[in-house]
Amino acid sequence: MRRFVLPMVLLLNACVPVTPGDTPTRALPQISDLPPMKTFGAPRPAVPIRSNNDLALDFIELSFQLESGRELPVFTRFEGPISVQVTGAPPASLGPDLRRLMHRLRTEAGIDIDAATPGSTPNITIEAVSRAQIRRALPHAACFVVPNITTISEYKPNRRSARTSWTNLRTRKQLAIFLPNDASPQEVRDCLHEELAQAIGPLNDLYRLPDSVFNDDNVHTVLTGFDMMMLRAYYAPELRSGMTRGEVAQRLPAIFGRINPRGDQLPAKYATRTPRAWSQAVQTALGPGATQPARRAAADRALKIAQAMGWKDHRRAFAHYANGRLLLSTDPKAAQTHFRAADQYYAATQGADLHRAYVATQLAAYAITRGDGDAAIVLLSPHIDEAALNENAALLSTLLLLRAEALDLQGRSAEARTVRLDSLGWARYGFGPDWAVRAKLREISSLNPLNG
Repeated sequence: MRRFVLPMVLLLNACVPVTPGDTPTRALPQISDLPPMKTFGAPRPAVPIRSNNDLALDFIELSFQLESGRELPVFTRFEGPISVQVTGAPPASLGPDLRRLMHRLRTEAGIDIDAATPGSTPNITIEAVSRAQIRRALPHAACFVVPNITTISEYKPNRRSARTSWTNLRTRKQLAIFLPNDASPQEVRDCLHEELAQAIGPLNDLYRLPDSVFNDDNVHTVLTGFDMMMLRAYYAPELRSGMTRGEVAQRLPAIFGRINPRGDQLPAKYATRTPRAWSQAVQTALGPGATQPARRAAADRALKIAQAMGWKDHRRAFAHYANGRLLLSTDPKAAQTHFRAADQYYAATQGADLHRAYVATQLAAYAITRGDGDAAIVLLSPHIDEAALNENAALLSTLLLLRAEALDLQGRSAEARTVRLDSLGWARYGFGPDWAVRAKLREISSLNPLNG
């Protein structure tokens, strides 16, 4: 119900945008004018290859539990057409991104959703407010969705009341989504995708899902083929608000048999559930508020739990990734060992290609600091198309900027300039204002020993 900021999206420990006015520590490639912001074309979501038995289990766990672990007594959704209205002070990018998302929901998930007509009462109000307002209402949240209110000023007085309780709902009629209006276009869009999906569909997140926005690792930032399949099932005619867990479970085989017929022939994998202790360890390691020793201890604890569970999937990889992130500043070699382990486990997990692209930024950055442009090029090349396919402009621009530094190390300066310029249009969408784009450019340039 809320999008937390885990640092998976920060990409590089040494490449976080800084505040305006920070002084460059190394030479900055000369780019006087930034190119126009780039945006993505037609979406190309991958169709999930899953057993219908597994899909049904995922559906139940996503739909009958909150992120806090509280059980939901009945299934709820909107019954009838869904109308959406934007209020507050929306950034220019929100309108086009919302229209694009609603088109996807109509065409891919079969959901009757559109902009509210003037003068009507919308089912969903999207209020664009400042990040400071969001933090005052709900600390540590980047954005969130709440039932039965329309403005953020209504939230705090009703935060713990029956009015805003998801467990008291028996059907969905009116909800509000609060998005930041002073974040990068990509952060606003990422919030829009996750919160609108939860406003109309499942309310839970599951770390075991490698290819979904319904996962607190924040790797996937736009709705995937898996997510659209879940939403299509959510609005299947066989279901209705007020059904119990058992009633929904009874109807799911027929629903998934219809919308995913090949899934009936695939064997179930029955992925293990994620212990709450592991989720809490990851949140402590990468979330806000903990001291560095506490983070390190939590990351180590997450890895030990993953090992004890016998995991060899993306959760084991994510535990290695967290350890690598926290070791970067004190023990870079040990950090690289964890990143390489993370890459191996992600490579063995179906649906984790985008995760590997994040790890590649860390491995390639280290190669660049050692002056090894050849290794960096090999590490980066397989992942650039993956970032574009998943519409992740921040990741795409970072991969391209790293590639430009690797090309410089190889003596291919003209090609490096072209790649660097190409990256900046994506950076404007991914990181926002010009100062943030220049900060990203400066930080990645600082990795290259030739720029010292």
